[in-house]
Amino acid sequence: MFGRWLGNRTNRVQRAHPLAAVTLPPHAGVVSCRILDPVDEPVRDAELAVSDAMGRKVVTGGTDPFGSFMTTVPAGDYRLAVSAEGYAPFHGGVTVTEKGHAALGDVTLQVAQPPQLPAPGDWEIEPTHSSIAFTARHIGLARIHGRFNTFAGALRVADRIEESAIHVVIDAGSIDTNVRMRDDHLRSADFLDVARFPTLEFYGERFAHRGGSRWAVTGALSLHGVTRTVTLDAEYLGLGNGMEGEARVACRATAELHRDDFTVSWQTMLARGIAVVGSSVKIDLDVQLTPKS
Repeated sequence: MFGRWLGNRTNRVQRAHPLAAVTLPPHAGVVSCRILDPVDEPVRDAELAVSDAMGRKVVTGGTDPFGSFMTTVPAGDYRLAVSAEGYAPFHGGVTVTEKGHAALGDVTLQVAQPPQLPAPGDWEIEPTHSSIAFTARHIGLARIHGRFNTFAGALRVADRIEESAIHVVIDAGSIDTNVRMRDDHLRSADFLDVARFPTLEFYGERFAHRGGSRWAVTGALSLHGVTRTVTLDAEYLGLGNGMEGEARVACRATAELHRDDFTVSWQTMLARGIAVVGSSVKIDLDVQLTPKS
């Protein structure tokens, strides 16, 4: 029994199993498995969640470079969920006994079918079901969340999807962090200087497939009078239909910008040497598009 191995520290037993020297808490056992792809190669960075009978997550974690996962949990019945980019999710059950080893062995993930791509043609952002948000550090501790309330954009889907193009225009003055005094400061010459630079624009014309539903969209971002190359980490969510039956495309994208790259360099320091505003800003786009009329 594996439970006896765990309790015996002789050299013979330690050679018999690598977990022989593991000391388990009372009333606990071990769950282990190895996550493989369809050709028996390990899946790195697969995400696993172990949930109890009530659906509450007890343990979450990821596989190591060899595709292996191991955790200690109280004795009981559990559900195991495995997810990895580009693969269909896996769900299974496992019973863990006190000082026992629930070894699931090799779990093979199947390649997920990528979402259907949109038809070639022109699409436009539907603003009422889209958002452009950002997050920045404040005094080295908290995060300030904000958004731009006014924006427009269009996507031209090419016959070869990698040759598609997207153009997004954001009204800089529509910045909104839910604090009027702070928003006025962000609109001032210290930050966005909206009187001189009323818009932010992104024009992307290089789409690269990263596998599964992941894409990289590289283009030029113009902000505060400076244009830099930026790559969006995008997730294509697929096609659907709206309330009126119209076709819709949905996607998410993120990017991290460094303020100094765009000469938005205003800063003040606290007495203990911590910057009031962080040097980087995370941008989150969550958009739906409809065929351009």
